[in-house]
Amino acid sequence: MEIGIDSFAAANLTTNSEASRNNAKSLAELLDRIAYADEVGLDVFGIGEHHRKEFLDSAPAIILAAAAARTKRIRLTSAVTVLSAADPVRAFQNFATLDLISQGRAEMVAGRGSFIEAFPLFGFNLEDYDALFSEKLELLLAIRDQEIVSWKGRFRASLDNQAIYPRPLQKSLPIWLGVGGTRASFIRAGMLGLPLMVAVIGGETHRFRPLIDLYRESGESAGHSPEN
Repeated sequence: MEIGIDSFAAANLTTNSEASRNNAKSLAELLDRIAYADEVGLDVFGIGEHHRKEFLDSAPAIILAAAAARTKRIRLTSAVTVLSAADPVRAFQNFATLDLISQGRAEMVAGRGSFIEAFPLFGFNLEDYDALFSEKLELLLAIRDQEIVSWKGRFRASLDNQAIYPRPLQKSLPIWLGVGGTRASFIRAGMLGLPLMVAVIGGETHRFRPLIDLYRESGESAGHSPEN
C-alpha cells in the first residue's frame, strides 16, 4: 500500500493589496508541506489543476518542479492534468522535465477534471468534451511510447516523424487515468491498460467497487496482465 496527499493549492481570497503576497506565502507553505511529507515517509504528493481564483494550481508542473528540488524520495504527480484543454506534446515535455529534475520521481494523472473553466479559457468547445480527451490521450500515450511520432487527429496539427524531447529519466513515464464515476471511463482505463485513479467526490466508497471490477475485467479482456 502507498499513502500520499493531493492538494489544490488553495489561494488566499482576501481582496486587499496583500492578496498576491499572501498567495506567495501560501505556495511557500505548500512547498514546506511537500518537503515534510517527504521527510516523514509518505509515498506520493499530487497537485491538481484549476483555472479559478480560489486555487493556485493552474501550472502544477511548476509547483512540482519546485518541490522536486527540495525532496529526495517522494513521488510527484498531477492530480489531475486536464488533458482535454492541454497540448499533449507540451504536457509530456513538462512532466519529462520534472522527471529529470526529480531523478525519476514524476508521474502524471490525465483526466477531464471536475470543473469546465479550462475549455473556454483555451478555446475548446464543451460539445467536444469526450472527443477531445480521447484524441489527446491517444497522442499522449504515443509520445510516451515513441521518441519519434507520426500522428493525425481532429483537434491538433498533425505530427510527421516529429521527435519529442526531452525524454524522461524513467524508461516509461507513468501515466494514470483519473476518473469520476462513469462506466465508460473505467472501461477505457482497463482497455488501455492504464493505472486507475478514482476521484470519490461524492457518495460511499463501496459504491465504486462494481466500477473497479469493470475496470479489471476490461483490462483482462484487452490482454493486459493485472500486475502491469
